Amino acid sequence: MFSRAEFDRRIALARDAMASASVDFLLVDSGECLAWLTGYTVSETMYRAAFLPREDDAWFTLRALDEAPCREKSWIADVIGFADTEEAQAAVACSVRGHGFGKARIGLDTNSYSMSAATFMRLQELLPEATFVPMPGISDSLRWVKSEEEIAVLKQASAIADRAMLEIAKQAQSGMTTRDAAAIASGIFLREGADTGEVGPVVKASGSHEFLHGAFKTEAIGEGDILHVELIPRVGNYGARLMRPIMVGEPSSTLQAVAGKLITLQDRQIAAMKPGVSAREVDAIMRQGALEAGLRPTYENVTAYTLGLYTRTPRTSDFSRVFLPTSDWMLEEGMVFHLYATAQGLGFSETVAVGKAGGVRLTESPRCILTIGDH
Repeated sequence: MFSRAEFDRRIALARDAMASASVDFLLVDSGECLAWLTGYTVSETMYRAAFLPREDDAWFTLRALDEAPCREKSWIADVIGFADTEEAQAAVACSVRGHGFGKARIGLDTNSYSMSAATFMRLQELLPEATFVPMPGISDSLRWVKSEEEIAVLKQASAIADRAMLEIAKQAQSGMTTRDAAAIASGIFLREGADTGEVGPVVKASGSHEFLHGAFKTEAIGEGDILHVELIPRVGNYGARLMRPIMVGEPSSTLQAVAGKLITLQDRQIAAMKPGVSAREVDAIMRQGALEAGLRPTYENVTAYTLGLYTRTPRTSDFSRVFLPTSDWMLEEGMVFHLYATAQGLGFSETVAVGKAGGVRLTESPRCILTIGDH
């Protein structure tokens, strides 16, 4: 999916970080960073890791069962498979010694969900002469700024989200269920090239924001109901996200006014997403604006979070960079976010890249309350 030049760019970024931390090689074990750096990722049924030295060739150690697909997907030629009868951590440590790094300074992400306390202590026990150097968050921070190739894939995922959203609105009718709506989107995902048919929350909306994480269940929708649809298609593990309210019947003038205010505030956020702008400044546009307009009694959740790679991990969203009043970091060109706003049963969101002159919407669905039968 990605060129060798793209992987060379990623390798260079990782080696720059390694040089700053004065480590001899980087141990990579989080699912997203494995995919980003090597082109291959796999669930942690058994512990596995890739290793990138500052100068020598990289290698990958994983279950023998996964060795063939790893060779097919990754640019790494040195792939070491171990039998299921072996201890995974012992096989990893053996590969480190076998490559001459038994006494090395090993950089590792102490925030990685794969680097459990048990795994860390076991590796220390198996590699007593090595020095483990914490590089917390490196698995995420290396991936914050997307390349042109990555954004091109995110555009593909965004286009699938747009098509699925409009198809739900077109086919929706009074009496259909939330499961029916989800099935429409799932079919579009699979036919249009998404990795899976996993849809995202499709629920009847109520409250200010409570419906965002509503439990999926089979509920019929009728006149006056709002169907909240969040779509999360992935292409090559790169996920776009899109939220829209779909109304059964015509929205009231009051609801239309709420939608207009939310969309106006969000448009201002998108315009403000320029390199060098503080994330908290962009956040304040929506957070303070919604409170001042009386759209919500409180606004405690984030207004945006990082988008990019999603693999089989314990987290479904990447909160390594979010928009909050405490977010003092600066936006950089090429960062991509899920920007979302909710109030009074309405939810609008976009996949937005930071461009030179402001945010660029990668999702392009109409910014309004959709009604059943919309084309």
